[in-house]
Amino acid sequence: MPSLVISTNVKVDSSDKKKELMTKLTQVVAKTLGKPDSYVAIQINDNQSMMWGGSDEPCALCQLASLGSINGKNNKAVSKEVCNLLQEEPFGIRSNRVYIEFRDVPRENMGYDGSTF
Repeated sequence: MPSLVISTNVKVDSSDKKKELMTKLTQVVAKTLGKPDSYVAIQINDNQSMMWGGSDEPCALCQLASLGSINGKNNKAVSKEVCNLLQEEPFGIRSNRVYIEFRDVPRENMGYDGSTF
C-alpha cells in the first residue's frame, strides 16, 4: 500500500517523462520497502505554486505513507533515491530543496477496496 505523493513547482510538459519518473519511483519504493510493485501508488503534482526559503527555484515536498517498513534505514535509502531521480531532467531539483515526510500508517487507518487493511 505504499503511496508516494510529490508536489513540485516544476512544470513537466511531457507526459512520457512524468510516466517514466513514476515508473522509476514505483520500483524504488517497492524494492526499498519490500512491497510488490502492484501495491505502490505514485502521484506527481507538478506546476504547483511553491516557494522554499523565499525562492521559487525548483523544489519538492514529498509524502510517503506505508503500512510498515517505515524505519531509519529504509527512509534514508528512499530519500537518497528519490532525490537522485528528482535531480534528473526535466525536474532538475537539487536535493537540498526536497523534503520527504515518512508516515507509518496503522492498518486500521488505511482504507482499500471498501474496507481497511
